Amino acid sequence: MDIRKVKKLIELIESSDIAEIEIKEGEEGVRISRISSVAPAPVSYQPAPIAAPPPTPVEAPTSNGSPAVNAEPTTTGNIIRSPMVGTFYRSPSPSSPSFIEEGKTVKVGDVICIVEAMKMMNQIEADYSGVVEAILVEDGEPVEFDQPLMTIV
Repeated sequence: MDIRKVKKLIELIESSDIAEIEIKEGEEGVRISRISSVAPAPVSYQPAPIAAPPPTPVEAPTSNGSPAVNAEPTTTGNIIRSPMVGTFYRSPSPSSPSFIEEGKTVKVGDVICIVEAMKMMNQIEADYSGVVEAILVEDGEPVEFDQPLMTIV
């Protein structure tokens, strides 16, 4: 097969969407492919280091000699949780006032924050009426599904 024909075939393959072509002329043949037949080099994967868990708070030993562990503090109010993974915002825009502040009274259905997910601004409404006891997330912070956002008493 003439080398000029092979070069012309290569040019045609490069200018088209064809991934592979094979041509035979009598007993001679040529196969041109964009796909490499060489196996790709293995990618080394090193997992990110895992942070050690925070130390457990310990009280003085009990009467049996074993230490007593403090329980995690519980909230007295109703917890508003994130309905999705996204970014938490307290206001509709950086120049606008916050939807809520600690100590502010809210009613069921009031917009209390926004969670941005996939470029969509999702308004989160209060599930409970009451006073905002604590806002547990900073403005612009990423949140996970079911993560506590605030408490209402």
